[in-house]
Amino acid sequence: MSLPPCPACQSQYVYQDQSQLICPECGYEWNPVEQAEAEKIVVKDANGSLLAEGDRVTLAKDLKVKGSSLVLKIGTKALVRRINDGKDHQLDCKVDGAGEMMVTAKFVKKA
Repeated sequence: MSLPPCPACQSQYVYQDQSQLICPECGYEWNPVEQAEAEKIVVKDANGSLLAEGDRVTLAKDLKVKGSSLVLKIGTKALVRRINDGKDHQLDCKVDGAGEMMVTAKFVKKA
């Protein structure tokens, strides 16, 4: 089993002690499960509710689709397929009647 490098000094000489990983070079100790949970992307909708993959959302505003004359109306339902850490569009959604597209989280509400 290969262990990840030390997040503090990038040393490859990491060893495991029960649930903790320890770096012998800098002495840094961490739990890889807790670190993975801390690195999760946090995305909130227009009301401040946390969004997760698989959530159903509705549009909170009329949105024009770039490069098209299509306008998505308020209340259009969508399914969040994936959450990205992008600056402009955080949600990869399947929008009813429009297909797959990227949507900004501040323009949706959790259904």
